[in-house]
Amino acid sequence: MSNQTAVTEFILLGFPGLQPNFFLPVSLIMFLAYIVSLIANSTVIILIILREQLHHPMYIIIANLALSDLLFDTITLPKIIAKYWFGAGSISFNWCFSQLFCVHFLGIFDSFIIMLMTIDRYVAICKPLRYHSIINNRLMTLLCYIVWFFAALFGLAMTLIAVQLPYCGPNRVKNCFCANQFLIVLACVDITLAKRNRFIVGMCVHYFPLSVIILSYILIIRVVHLSANNGNWQKAFYTCTTHLFVIGLYFIPRLIAYCINQASLILDADLNVLIVFLYTFIPHLANPIVFCLRTKETRTILGQMFNSNHPRFEISSRRRVKRHCASIILKCH
Repeated sequence: MSNQTAVTEFILLGFPGLQPNFFLPVSLIMFLAYIVSLIANSTVIILIILREQLHHPMYIIIANLALSDLLFDTITLPKIIAKYWFGAGSISFNWCFSQLFCVHFLGIFDSFIIMLMTIDRYVAICKPLRYHSIINNRLMTLLCYIVWFFAALFGLAMTLIAVQLPYCGPNRVKNCFCANQFLIVLACVDITLAKRNRFIVGMCVHYFPLSVIILSYILIIRVVHLSANNGNWQKAFYTCTTHLFVIGLYFIPRLIAYCINQASLILDADLNVLIVFLYTFIPHLANPIVFCLRTKETRTILGQMFNSNHPRFEISSRRRVKRHCASIILKCH
């Protein structure tokens, strides 16, 4: 197939129908999304690495999720921003398929790591007395390694589905980055089999985790409702609703896009890209806030870090040290 491929580069169109006078506002939104994601996810990773009190199974999962989101945004957003700022929309054939692999690899990883997070939460809430005997840091680290490995295999499968096709005609990708569904339509052969294989892999790696997540949250909400008083129930329900909203934003538009593509329904190109943008980048902004920075432990640590630079905190700390030294001297006498 490779000797039939005449295309040496692809052109990323971003939003194909976007008027030039909207290039700057749209690219600034993308740039802002990247900066916020970079700061939020980096903060989460650094906090979890440096703070020993966050060395727990749940935060191991969150750190892996933050790393995945950070890598995904770094691999995709700078290129499309450069297209709108400098007109650098071309991407080489090899780099396009390398980007395709990373996009599907990291996207699939997110699906399974969110499923793992939900299972951890289910055990913590529904079986609290057995939690530490079931889940520990070593087990969770091993499970994260396994998820990275299997996500890479599925990402490779998605890449092979596309790269084995010959590309000898159009090379304009109607998206912000190279992805399977936007590349295989540019092939100069029948893509029915490729679309079917892509749909099967996509359903397996997204529908199965979503099913486990929904079942886990049903059981969690049931247990919380039966065991908690009215105030705690409302608080727990709000937390679960927030989590489910972010999870739904990640999974539901993605599965709808897979089904629409498989059914060969024609969507407006800009609407299609907007759907991809929503289920790809918006969760990356929400994940660190919803799953980590809103938690009590993280807020306490951030509060301590900010207060440690406050003059009053320094004075009170010195006073405590002086009192402690004085008490030691008195004991010695």
